Amino acid sequence: MPSPSRAGEDDAEQVEHAKETLRKSIRAARSARSERRRHEAAEALAQVVAGIPAVAAAGCVAVYAARPGEPDTGPLLDLLAARGTRILMPVLGTGLQRDWAAYAGADDLRQRAPGRPPEPGTPQLGPAALAHADVVVAPALAVDTSGARLGQGGGWYDRALEHARPGVPVVAVVYADEVYEADARPLPRLPHDRTVDAVATPSGVRWFRSPDAG
Repeated sequence: MPSPSRAGEDDAEQVEHAKETLRKSIRAARSARSERRRHEAAEALAQVVAGIPAVAAAGCVAVYAARPGEPDTGPLLDLLAARGTRILMPVLGTGLQRDWAAYAGADDLRQRAPGRPPEPGTPQLGPAALAHADVVVAPALAVDTSGARLGQGGGWYDRALEHARPGVPVVAVVYADEVYEADARPLPRLPHDRTVDAVATPSGVRWFRSPDAG
């Protein structure tokens, strides 16, 4: 009979295997989307996220620059910048080092290494800068209706969100078919995986925690 610690390790390995299998499937489906469909989704998504009352009222929002295949956040960044909203963007250091920098326009974004999302060239502000954000818009591959989020696998956001202010809403962004009903199709999840408060798709936003809850 395996020891409790060994059994726990086996369970964790099974969860990670299930996550990676699902990631491959979702990435393949995303890569099959046409350029036209991606563009239409990006424009719709910008309106959905910008229309969230907490985002509309925010002085500072944390938003990422999408990688190829991800729902494009370019139109959202343009819309928020035109409003005068301060935008914080993630900066990836070595390993899982976390940092943030201010968005200074699309022309300032650079992909610093293959596979990494574009990053701003403005001064790095440190991981604690996330505490200035009134809303955090986070990438995801899938979300279920319990708030479980499937990320890319590095755990970057799970750790970065430790610096968000308590009660600040975290909104994951996916395509509509990447939202799963938790009762029928729960996402594989480990105890340390951070849940999100809402999911935004080109079709609308769905809250799992009241946006007015502290």
